[in-house]
Amino acid sequence: QVQLVESGGGVVQAGGSLRLSCAASGSIFSINYMGWYRQTPGKQRELVAGITSGGSTVYADSVKGRFTISSLNAKNTMYLQMNSLKTEDTAVYYCNAATAMITWSKGGDYWGQGTQVTVSS
Repeated sequence: QVQLVESGGGVVQAGGSLRLSCAASGSIFSINYMGWYRQTPGKQRELVAGITSGGSTVYADSVKGRFTISSLNAKNTMYLQMNSLKTEDTAVYYCNAATAMITWSKGGDYWGQGTQVTVSS
């Protein structure tokens, strides 16, 4: 089992920056993939960025060049640095982890509780 706890959400003006953190605990040695997803009311959860245990990354087209995903301490902690934020980035952001093969669109079995990011105009 893997437990995930997000932090770092909040309210920021358009053009500003935020950094989200995800602390993983439990069977972290078995994690192969981690990612950030976001969801707005009435829409499906979508991939924002993902990172593999080998350090490969993937980004949604809408955040490329603005967001950076990283991890430290052998998968203990994952970050999402969000720069040049836009109002359309407003969503609940979820940390995700997987111990098996995944498709990025769906993510793995383990989810955090979510953290709200609100970008004001």
